[in-house]
Amino acid sequence: MFVYMDHTATTPTSPEVLKAMMPYFGENFGNPSSVYSFSRKSRSAVEKARTQVAQALNADSSEIFFTSSGTEADNWALKGTLDKARLTGKNHLITTQIEHHAILHTAEYLHKFEGVDVTYLPVDSEGFVNPDDVKAAITDKTALVSIMFANNEVGTIQPIKEIGAICRERKIPFHTDAVQGAAHLDIDVKAMNIDMLSMSAHKMYGPKGVGALFLRKGMRPENFMHGGAQEHKHRASTENIAGIVGFGEAMEILKTRLNEDKAINSARRDKLIAGILDKIPDAKLNGAVCGDKRLPNNINFSFIGVEGETLLLDLDARGISASTGSACSSESLDPSHVLLALGLKHEMAHGSLRFTIGRLTTDEQIDYVLEVLPEIVARRRAMSPLWEDYLKSKGEN
Repeated sequence: MFVYMDHTATTPTSPEVLKAMMPYFGENFGNPSSVYSFSRKSRSAVEKARTQVAQALNADSSEIFFTSSGTEADNWALKGTLDKARLTGKNHLITTQIEHHAILHTAEYLHKFEGVDVTYLPVDSEGFVNPDDVKAAITDKTALVSIMFANNEVGTIQPIKEIGAICRERKIPFHTDAVQGAAHLDIDVKAMNIDMLSMSAHKMYGPKGVGALFLRKGMRPENFMHGGAQEHKHRASTENIAGIVGFGEAMEILKTRLNEDKAINSARRDKLIAGILDKIPDAKLNGAVCGDKRLPNNINFSFIGVEGETLLLDLDARGISASTGSACSSESLDPSHVLLALGLKHEMAHGSLRFTIGRLTTDEQIDYVLEVLPEIVARRRAMSPLWEDYLKSKGEN
């Protein structure tokens, strides 16, 4: 049996999305920037997709700018905002310790090469940012607050509306990386006081290689891409027509089945969490304990006495694809920065697994994981000196 449980890393492009994209690889190949009638089909397709994405966020279509990825959107929001703000003497960025590396590495770059002061807010043991910490960190030099909507590793959903209200009151631009959140949650940029928001199509059954940045009217960070006049002169480069069309279609499908997907995924998530806690002793659930404050598809556990990478290989041998954290850092041997920020010790952080379910997941697959995983953990623990030491510390051996 093949079981794919890494939907946070990427999702398959749905058949409906692929069907919508296909004409723009062939007969409708015109460059939307050209003035002749043949290219109008491409231009119309881009604008339709822009409207589809905007409507899903309760935004105006003029506020949506397509990019090559969520990472590019994050870079544009941070670098572009700080580049412009420094002209007015503001050079302070507020973010968190648990951001995706697209944010963290951009913040490191801004600090190292452009002299930006960066405040990394802590989180509690479940991964929540305290809005009062945001308020306390703001100074007269603060140019931007960037806090992710929902964490890609442990699934914790942040109090975005409250944080956005704080920023709005202090007249500080507020950006959120919603690459994960937009794929599973209902987002209203107006009600949630969001000024900028990053998204990526391949997290929501759309194609890879296309993302978007929502920029509230009046928010105009310096351009990240320079060249032609595409995207209303704000993002140069010939548009990825097929990808953009796929993004719009994926977003429209997502909105029509958002509640259904959320209910089904949440039930299977809770079943897997309960089964692991029941069948595997000393398994620790990482992230928000309350299901409503956790992404509906996210399950993240630490298993004392076992290396997460070893568990991944054992699961793969049994046909199960999972992760130890972010796919973007899967080649790193360092423990997850997210789990360390939650207060886990290195040995616990190293023994973590992330299962993220989706439309491919079935109840039978959940049962299969619950059959296989306890056996694997027990076998690896039997060979682990760390597990033996742990049992001795508990007086069980």
